Amino acid sequence: MKIFVLLSRIPWPLEKGDKLRAFHQIRCLSKHHEIYLCALNTSSNIDKQKAFRALQPYCKSITFIQLRPGVILWNILKSVFNGRPIQVGYFFSKSAQRQINELIATHKPDILYGQLLRVAEYLKNIPLPKAIDYQDVFSKGMARRAEVAKWPFKLVYRTEYQRLKSYEKEVFEFFDLKTIISLPDRNLIPHPDNQEILIVPNGVDQTFFAPVNSEKQYDLVFTGNMAYPPNVNAAEFLALEIMPLIWTRRPETTLLIAGATPDRRVKALQSSKIHVSGWLDDIRDAYRGGRIFIAPMRIGTGLQNKLLEAMSMGLPCITTSLAQQALGGQPGTDLIVADAPDKIADAALYLITDQEEASKMAEAGKRFVRQHYHWESATEKLSHAMVNLTKPQS
Repeated sequence: MKIFVLLSRIPWPLEKGDKLRAFHQIRCLSKHHEIYLCALNTSSNIDKQKAFRALQPYCKSITFIQLRPGVILWNILKSVFNGRPIQVGYFFSKSAQRQINELIATHKPDILYGQLLRVAEYLKNIPLPKAIDYQDVFSKGMARRAEVAKWPFKLVYRTEYQRLKSYEKEVFEFFDLKTIISLPDRNLIPHPDNQEILIVPNGVDQTFFAPVNSEKQYDLVFTGNMAYPPNVNAAEFLALEIMPLIWTRRPETTLLIAGATPDRRVKALQSSKIHVSGWLDDIRDAYRGGRIFIAPMRIGTGLQNKLLEAMSMGLPCITTSLAQQALGGQPGTDLIVADAPDKIADAALYLITDQEEASKMAEAGKRFVRQHYHWESATEKLSHAMVNLTKPQS
């Protein structure tokens, strides 16, 4: 089967969740299907040659379409007046639409597969079998940002929330197959038939993210794309509200915040006991250097890949109920789940001081991830659904 894959970003390097999901789905799908990849690009920092080399083994054709800053700005302004979400307007270009149409006409795919609402406008009216990966519930994530934002951003986020909510419902009708990352996310899609959406979870590369005995430099570690607002919010919550509670009882406790493109608010958290590393060539170095992984997520949606990676590498983990809903796992056995700053601080101190319990939880978490999160088995569900969609109707 020939699959035309349209992405809003080039899926390399793998520093963002959508890129990670896209890369591994392409890798797994390519074992049984021909992949024709088209990825939009809004960044000037991407090494396209390196990305091409990373993707070439899995794709019959690769096209990167650069979106110019002027076009992006113009389409954002148009979104303000035409009622479309900014998330959609930002990535849409008539020129890109023409190129995408030409690629589809040339390659004659059996099915179109778009990742995220951002690319739905390009595919929704093309008369071929179509699949859209909602991945996360953008509207709910925006609503959660609005709850913690200050004026006037609160108004902007509330408006975007309403537009995204309407668009998530509208898009449903245009695509034959809809997928999403978790059951809680599926239940939040504002459509009466949301149970039709196929749950396709993420996985983790368990060979790459494998436990390694190494010297621990930090008591706690938190990783992620540190320009992503939910991670920025979590980093501030951790550094400004949770760590001071820990320090009152264990002043020597240290924290590593690691991840690409740290926001200025994250950089400002640097201190003698908190290290903000920025980009790491190998994110495993962050996991190797920490005793305990902590992800106090308060906004955002979807499955936290950082938790899968940390658990796969044998770190005991602490997170909030928001992140736990998508992850699953048994609280108190596979990981610790807490929401209030004092409860999270208690959990961190418990695992820091009781190494035997920390080791038991690390083993349970690793076992849980290895039983439930495989890219191959998750993507097989997607492949099977696509094949069924393209079968001739009797």
